[in-house]
Amino acid sequence: MDLWTAFSALILGVVEGLTEFLPISSTGHQIVVADLLEFGGERSMAFNIIIQLGAILAVVWEFRRKIFDVVLGLPTQPGARRFTANLLIAFFPAVILGVLLADWIHHYLFNPITVATALVLGGSVMLWAERRQHQVHAETVDDMTWKDALKVGLAQCIAMIPGTSRSGATIIGGLLFGLSRKTATEFSFFLAMPTMVGAAVYSGYKYRELFVPADFPVFAIGFITAFIFAMIAVKGLLRFIASHSYAVFAWYRIAFGLLILATWQFGWVDWSAAKP
Repeated sequence: MDLWTAFSALILGVVEGLTEFLPISSTGHQIVVADLLEFGGERSMAFNIIIQLGAILAVVWEFRRKIFDVVLGLPTQPGARRFTANLLIAFFPAVILGVLLADWIHHYLFNPITVATALVLGGSVMLWAERRQHQVHAETVDDMTWKDALKVGLAQCIAMIPGTSRSGATIIGGLLFGLSRKTATEFSFFLAMPTMVGAAVYSGYKYRELFVPADFPVFAIGFITAFIFAMIAVKGLLRFIASHSYAVFAWYRIAFGLLILATWQFGWVDWSAAKP
């Protein structure tokens, strides 16, 4: 492992950790930063699977008490069974569309121009959602109905378009469907667990030949870095939403997306030639 590869793994781990659970699109940032670092090809596909697992482990650790209570309560607690059922209902749409469309999306949409467009459009929708009057009927995740969960799960499917943001789609979808800001955010975190683990297991098996022992040091750097910075991002976001809206993330998305489009339009960077 050369120094540049180690540096690239470190930077991409930081990017994954900081952006995975913020509504600004981790996939979009990964595509752009990886292209700038010239870290692509089949090796990057295996690397991305590993660092996403590092990020999701941070959420599992942050919400370990809730997870522990739900698991122990499944045999006797109706609330634990309802919460688990809601997660499965929300998870199901992504399973179907992911299996059907994953290869097509990766081939045609994984490029910085698609990312930039989705960032701008998603940011605009986020601003609109934050400015409309909220009618909240679910103050906590335990107040959610199966219909709420299904709606959030359908919203999550939109995030298959790179640049949209999985967390952004589920959080803003939750706000539009009557969840409180805290509930939408926490349910987005919980929904990320089966969604991201399922996607990692599916991709890991599909591309299992890409995992070679020589790359394990690179994977380790990315995994550990993603875990550390995801912990920072999750804790920071939970504190932030207690007294702020998501408007700052919307403006960041719009500015970042317009910057990418401007560099492409004026020929400063040939983003259109980027490959996943």
